[in-house]
Amino acid sequence: MSPDRPDDAAIAETLLRLVEERGPGRSVCPSEVARALGGPHPEGWSPLMQPVRREAVRLMKQGRIAILRKGRVVPDPDDFRGVYRLALPR
Repeated sequence: MSPDRPDDAAIAETLLRLVEERGPGRSVCPSEVARALGGPHPEGWSPLMQPVRREAVRLMKQGRIAILRKGRVVPDPDDFRGVYRLALPR
């Protein structure tokens, strides 16, 4: 990543912090993570959406978060499409 872009560790830290702050039974939109890192303007946060997704998949595989689609945990973090949310594991 370029020097002005957060690295994977910063993305993971921010993602975990936001999910933990939201608490059990509540979820976070991945764009909230991207905006927390890249600022309110799309040119700052939009390029972070794919790195956020990659970190979410990695963290779910470690059992640290859950990726939700339509309120349900995705069965395979490597194979899901569409709108998703991030939450603490149940």
